Amino acid sequence: MLELTTLRVGEYGTNCYLLTCPRTHRGLLVDPAADPDAVLEMCRRVYVTRIVLTHGHHDHYALGLGRVQATIHAPMGMHPADAEAFGIHPDFPLEDGRILRVGHFPVKVVHIPGHTPGSIALHFDRRAIVGDAVFPGGPGHTQTAAALEQSLFSLQRTVFTWPNDTTFYPGHGDPGVVGDVRPAFQAFLARHRPADLYGDVTWEM
Repeated sequence: MLELTTLRVGEYGTNCYLLTCPRTHRGLLVDPAADPDAVLEMCRRVYVTRIVLTHGHHDHYALGLGRVQATIHAPMGMHPADAEAFGIHPDFPLEDGRILRVGHFPVKVVHIPGHTPGSIALHFDRRAIVGDAVFPGGPGHTQTAAALEQSLFSLQRTVFTWPNDTTFYPGHGDPGVVGDVRPAFQAFLARHRPADLYGDVTWEM
């Protein structure tokens, strides 16, 4: 099983994650948002082969990525839709369904647009790193009502098809469990929603 390490960095408490294969000590670094010295210390005993951004918002890369990447010389990937939307130039694309190998273990890229056009999750065993696509208390922040509807549709066909015992690790705050959140999500979908609803939305509205 992959080892998962979490480090909260920066003024927004962004969760930086490190996935490590316990057999090969190869790793995948996710969202090195800030505090590069702390991020590099977390990676000290790991050969990081790739860096992944869950989406293109500055609080997930701006104050840490450059220094970290320059030190460990690992290529950075993100979804093409966010690369275009935010003018970022990744070293490799993260298309939906792509499998990234972390040592002996597969990690699947899952596209969950809504919070941003190219938001992705990384799904492995019964766990997933989901960026800001979803939180235990609601969907990620959206800029328009159409983006919220896109987010809800995306979550229906991705996160909420996963087994109930799947733990998801968001870009900020504590993890959630799909089965614990599913009833609130389904109740939210069943209720009438104002046509202009978007922004910071909770399952309780």
